[in-house]
Amino acid sequence: MTYFGFLGIFLFLPILILLGVDWYDRRHGRDLPPTMRAFPPYAAIALHALIALLYTTVWDNYLVATKVWWYDPAKVTGITLGWVPIEEYTFFVVQPIMSGLWLLFIFRRSTLPDTKNLNGSLRWWSTAVMGVIWLASVAILVSGWPNGTYLGLILVWAVPPIALQLAFGADILWRYRRPVGLTLIPLTLFLGAADALAIFDGIWEISLAKSTGILLGGILPIEEFLFFFVTTVLITFGVTLVMAEVSHERIGEIRDRLRRRGGRSATPLSE
Repeated sequence: MTYFGFLGIFLFLPILILLGVDWYDRRHGRDLPPTMRAFPPYAAIALHALIALLYTTVWDNYLVATKVWWYDPAKVTGITLGWVPIEEYTFFVVQPIMSGLWLLFIFRRSTLPDTKNLNGSLRWWSTAVMGVIWLASVAILVSGWPNGTYLGLILVWAVPPIALQLAFGADILWRYRRPVGLTLIPLTLFLGAADALAIFDGIWEISLAKSTGILLGGILPIEEFLFFFVTTVLITFGVTLVMAEVSHERIGEIRDRLRRRGGRSATPLSE
C-alpha cells in the first residue's frame, strides 16, 4: 500500500461518507443545536485545517530531518517539500477535515446542556496542569535522554495550544464533555489502528533509538498513539470552541472589559 493509498482508504473515504451523511442530515432538517451555530461549521473546520498545516510543517520537517521517523521512498510519489513528502502535508489537512466532520455528526445527534453557572476554576487548574506537563517535556529534551526524544517533541509542540484552549474554555468543553468525548475516543482509536497498519506495511517507521520502545499491540509506538490523541484534542477542542455561542459571548465580555480598562486609563487625572 502506498502513502496515498493509505490516505484514500483511511481518510478520504471516511470524509466522503461523512460529507454524505452531513448532506443527508441537513436535507432532512437535522441541524446543529442552536448553541453551536455561532460560526459556520465548514469554515471552522477549514480554519483548523489551515492552522494544522502551518503549525505542523516545521515541527514535522524537524522530525524527519533528525530521523525520529522516516518513510519508505518506494511508497510515496517522491515529491517533497523540505524533508517531508507531499503525502504528509496532505495528511495535515485531511485529518482535521475528517475529525471536524465527525464532530459535526456527533453534535447533530446531541442534546446539549445549558452553559449557565460554568465552573471557571476549571480553566485555571487545567491550564496549570498543562504548564507542568510542558515543563516536564522540556526537561525530557534537555536531559538528553535519547529514548524520550519523540515523546518530548510531541508534548513540547502540542501542549501550548491545548493550554490556550483550556485557559479560554475548559469549563465550556467540560459542559459539552459527552460530544467531545464521543469524538476524541473513537477517532483516536481509529487513527491509532490505521497508523499501526501503516507501520506494519512499512509506509513509515519510528526510530526505536528515539522512542521509548513501548509498543501497543506489539506494533504501535505509544508516542504515535499520543500524537493522534493530542491532534484530535486540538481539532475537537478548537472547532467546538469556535462554534459555541457561549465562546463568542465570552469574547464579547473580554472585549468589553478591555475597552473599559482602556477608557479608564485614557481619562486624564484630576488636579
